Amino acid sequence: MIIGVDYYPEHWDKSLWIPDADLMAETGVKLVRMAEFAWCRLEPADGEFDFSWLDEIIGILKERGIGIILGTPTNCPPRWLCESHPSILPVGSDGRPNPIGIRGHRCYNDPTFREYAKRIIKKMAEHYKEEPAIVGWQIDNELEANICYCDTCNQKHRKWLKNKYRTLWNLNHAYGNVVWSGEYSTWEQIDPPYGNYNSAWLNPSYMLDYRRRCAEDVTEFCHFQADTIRQIIPTAKITTNTWFCENMPDFYSLFQNLDYVSYDNYPTTSIPSDPEDIYTHAVHLDLMRGIKCENFCIMEQLSGGMGCWSPMSKTTRPGMIKGYALQAFAHGADTVLHFRWRTATIGAEMHWHGLIDHSNVPGRRFEEFADLCKEADQLAKYRDTKLVSKVAILYSVDSEYAFKLQPQTDGMYYMEQIKLLHSAFASYGINVDIIDQRDDLTGYQIVCAPEIYITEEVTAHKLYTFTEQGGTVILTTRTGVKDLNNNCIMQPLPGIYAELAGCHVEEYDPIGYDTVQIKLVDQSGTEPVNRMASGDTTQSEAAKRSGYTCRQWCDILEPDTAEVLAVYDSEFYQGKAAVTRNTYGSGQAYYIGTVGERAFYHTLVRQILEDADIPYFTNLPDGVEITTRTGKEQAVLFIFNNSDHIQDFRLMNQALSLQETIQLQPFEMKIIETGL
Repeated sequence: MIIGVDYYPEHWDKSLWIPDADLMAETGVKLVRMAEFAWCRLEPADGEFDFSWLDEIIGILKERGIGIILGTPTNCPPRWLCESHPSILPVGSDGRPNPIGIRGHRCYNDPTFREYAKRIIKKMAEHYKEEPAIVGWQIDNELEANICYCDTCNQKHRKWLKNKYRTLWNLNHAYGNVVWSGEYSTWEQIDPPYGNYNSAWLNPSYMLDYRRRCAEDVTEFCHFQADTIRQIIPTAKITTNTWFCENMPDFYSLFQNLDYVSYDNYPTTSIPSDPEDIYTHAVHLDLMRGIKCENFCIMEQLSGGMGCWSPMSKTTRPGMIKGYALQAFAHGADTVLHFRWRTATIGAEMHWHGLIDHSNVPGRRFEEFADLCKEADQLAKYRDTKLVSKVAILYSVDSEYAFKLQPQTDGMYYMEQIKLLHSAFASYGINVDIIDQRDDLTGYQIVCAPEIYITEEVTAHKLYTFTEQGGTVILTTRTGVKDLNNNCIMQPLPGIYAELAGCHVEEYDPIGYDTVQIKLVDQSGTEPVNRMASGDTTQSEAAKRSGYTCRQWCDILEPDTAEVLAVYDSEFYQGKAAVTRNTYGSGQAYYIGTVGERAFYHTLVRQILEDADIPYFTNLPDGVEITTRTGKEQAVLFIFNNSDHIQDFRLMNQALSLQETIQLQPFEMKIIETGL
């Protein structure tokens, strides 16, 4: 495990550079990211380049054995460029250019910006192509889908639509533009979604295509930069840092042409009191690993309380800095860089805390970071291990977009059922990959396909084949609703998946924040059963109940070939099926027709694991996470207490012949080596 920091030498007096580098080396810092916001210092005037200051700090770090990840500075074009070429500024939904003064003030598609971006990237690559201290390149910073309303983007969107639909008749038909008399008679009538009103008022087909094109823009921009670097440095290791932002990119396309995935990881510093609140970042980490199904990098890691565009959060509790970094390693990160070495004293992010505070006196958080660096050296022997998963969860970029465009009911969002299913499997110490819905399913035994709202035949074919050949599939409510044009499919839900699920939806009830009750039933469909083994304290006594509270959505199911596992126990559909299981070929397909409390998913998932004969851990308290990294000769268990209280429990796994008493302090990680 490699530990590093994000450093901004251009923000600090040079008198601090050598002391900072000395302290980094003494502490155990192995890697530093720099320069992703420094265009105005690298090119202070048009065509006048100055790399001397960057050369100096690279030399200082290099002398101390510290490697460099160099950022391309295209996120923040300098003022001279914005003033001389205002066309590079993105345009807002009101038709006006965005103001200078915040970061990200550039349109990816503007040809003038591309010209200047290519020039600075080439100059940097040519200048540093022989520098061995530079071990990687980061493209831009936290790239989002390109929501820009400038003329260049508008023309590009029209061209994109022409290439896709060929004729206006095809486009009007695909979009259903006859509604509200919205049919286009010329391509020039197609404008971006101007105005600040709710996007749900706009044509959902049009809006999904708009989001798709904006996501393609950022992918193409990222690949343009990578290609520019590789033309000069063919062996360069290139990434970009991503996060869960408002205008989400297509993660899977974004990293397709890059060497590895990088993620900015900011777990909460306030542990919620509501047991239904899934606050762990384990699901985010597993999604990042699942993008390439390879180990990845944390380019920015929590170092203290956060504050910039919002009031400051609580500071990190003792154990968080070390624990959250080790959690990332346990889920497949092999490099973690903390943001940032020093808390800024200037600019908008001066209250987004780094490792050394404004006092310039290393304190508690820094000492914890130093302890992490020491432990990371001891973990180096596990660097070549990887997570091998028998369970996958499918993620759909289109469904994520479509859910945001047309909210389904109060409080319902796309990622929730992904988090609930992930949490349930994780509560038994099961590795989980979160992968693109188009990915290969070979090697998995269980595949969760929650809310496949936008239907793709290729995904449906994969799931049918997977189940027929003996796999287990978990489907959920809001599956099979829309076609690829984001229009509703005129057939009973779950549409194309009805034969696989062995049931259909008679009616649905979007209950929002209201609740209903469900109860588990035996195979005769009459009596409640308890599928939890006696004596198991996993997820508290609540997980042993036969009745559960549900919210948000209720599919009223009619079984065709499926057996009923749970029925509604309240409302006018009391006694109707809520959860089913269907045998298809050699496998099984589950359909969850509502959104349950966490205990329900733990109950169901345990039965699914037993049926699939997948070994699991019992007696794990809520908040304790276990992942397994596997190498050539051994498996390594990472046991993390992601809670703010001491956890005492008996670690049990029959398949590993493992029974061990464990005590974990808040945010403590313990590591156990086992045989394969």
